[in-house]
Amino acid sequence: MPRYLIGVTFAPGDDPAPMDLWSAAEVDAHLAYYDALNDELRASGELVSLTVLTLPGRARVVRSDGHATDVSDGPFAEVHEWLAGFHVVDVADEARALEIAARVSAVPGRGGVATRQPVHVRPFPTTAPATAEEMDLWLADGGGTGGA
Repeated sequence: MPRYLIGVTFAPGDDPAPMDLWSAAEVDAHLAYYDALNDELRASGELVSLTVLTLPGRARVVRSDGHATDVSDGPFAEVHEWLAGFHVVDVADEARALEIAARVSAVPGRGGVATRQPVHVRPFPTTAPATAEEMDLWLADGGGTGGA
């Protein structure tokens, strides 16, 4: 079965209010929704892994030539472009991955209203390139088919 990454960024959905303006009950409902969805995906055997990432301010950029290494706090893309967390799912097909992503996007926000937060869905490639010729083919195919 193909694997997909279902990623959530810090981009807001329909309500741009940051979570620190939500009530405790709204935050609890948001997190409980994710807990229930994650439990369902575990029970179905579709959840491979999931994680929530630290805020972008904790990230570091590392550059090295194999000898000297530089570590910096940036430059970074805009905060709303940073990955906030992700699920890795092993599902029957892309349609199921999109269905799960839709449920992630529908997580409740303020007032219990679905956030409609944008969610990224990316297939894992079936193979990784090992030669320059394979890299050319991989890039021409958009990074592999993901088994779809």
